[in-house]
Amino acid sequence: MAGSSAPWIGSAYLFLQSPCKTIVLPSLYESSQKKPSVFKALKLALADSTGSVNGVDMLKVHCSHPHLIVQLKFCKQENCRRFLQSYREGALQKSLQNHLQLSLAMTTVPLEMELKAGSEHLDNMLKDEDRCLECIYREKPDRLRDEEITELEECLKSLIVHQSINNNMAVKDCASLNNPSLLYPSQGSSLSSQVTFIFQGQEFANRMLTPDDHQKFAKLVSKKWKQVGRSLQKNCRALRDPVIDNLALEYDREGLYEQAYQLLLRFIQSEGKKATIARLIAALEENGLISLAEELLGLHSNEGCC
Repeated sequence: MAGSSAPWIGSAYLFLQSPCKTIVLPSLYESSQKKPSVFKALKLALADSTGSVNGVDMLKVHCSHPHLIVQLKFCKQENCRRFLQSYREGALQKSLQNHLQLSLAMTTVPLEMELKAGSEHLDNMLKDEDRCLECIYREKPDRLRDEEITELEECLKSLIVHQSINNNMAVKDCASLNNPSLLYPSQGSSLSSQVTFIFQGQEFANRMLTPDDHQKFAKLVSKKWKQVGRSLQKNCRALRDPVIDNLALEYDREGLYEQAYQLLLRFIQSEGKKATIARLIAALEENGLISLAEELLGLHSNEGCC
């Protein structure tokens, strides 16, 4: 198939669609809030399919309604063979459904899949594994990894979560980039405890704060912005006294929105990738701002299935 001196490299496209009318995968991926959760599910499911975090590489995710199309790159024939077996047996589909269910906090995420290499529909020849491998090998990647994929992967690896005694949020620290097994455990271990947190009995994927989070917080936190700031300052030197009081005076004329906006801006600028939704939700819950926390987590949008 390949010369003995040539590396085995191939490419394929994985087409994903949900038959459930209320779950539109391209729309979820296009959402700044949901994208990290969808990416996390894709990454973990692909790792499950090959038994390795690096078994298959995502080059780009295309949104082509109603499909979410993932461009895949394989660098070893053995990894591609494992992927094909997982796909053929339905293990990849089940794994991705489970990871999406956890990441998006949904009761069920039905999926339909299709695998293509060039003009070849591999679903029609899955029993002929060698032929599928040949089709994938013939299709060389036509691009390098998309910058957005690199950013999402770094974001996922760099999620720093914490344990809050006050609100029973238990999350494991995944800061060690030198030990990817913390973030991508083996199939038999619990994946959900690594980069997720619990709020009101539901599990959510942790992620960096987004501009949308920032604006919603500033708009809805109202007079309690200072109390939230006091909660955040426990683990953020940039918000230590007298910073919060100074913000109140400096932006007194602009009003509550700007004061709250500047508070969270200081937090984000200081903490960088450690400025996660889990930390903000913890501070909100500590101050009784449950409705705002639910708004940030999308619980008011009623994203049920079918």
